[in-house]
Amino acid sequence: MRSELLIRPAVRHDAEAISRVIVRALRETNAQDYPPEIIASVATNFSPERVSELMGAREVLVAVLTDEVVGTASLQGAVIRTVFIAPDHQARGIGTALMQELERRARQGGIAHLMVPSSITAERFYAKLGFSAIRDEYHGAERTIIMQKVLGEAAP
Repeated sequence: MRSELLIRPAVRHDAEAISRVIVRALRETNAQDYPPEIIASVATNFSPERVSELMGAREVLVAVLTDEVVGTASLQGAVIRTVFIAPDHQARGIGTALMQELERRARQGGIAHLMVPSSITAERFYAKLGFSAIRDEYHGAERTIIMQKVLGEAAP
């Protein structure tokens, strides 16, 4: 599978596919850890229009398999955001490939520490990649785990 996987910068026409991936992951995967009202609230932040707006403020990547967007992740300064993989493609190394590319880009940009606001659902995934929980934040009843990773030497 990895040989077919393409990680590339997102373009505007990817917004609808990115929105679908995020909303499906929220409803099918994150719903195990959050009540329906939180999932519904978070999902409203990822309409195709909102995703398109986010592309102007972040470096957004997509993971593509056979011309289908199956994952997304973004980098905003030293903060990783919006890492989602379509439920039927999870646990196949796609999220790790996206994270590795974001870390590579961060190092190239001289970033030595990365932060990620993690859902309860993704905390173990980020921990396996070397991120450590530093604090919890609450947005109403929604718990977010703020995690950090020291990248070490930034690229010259």
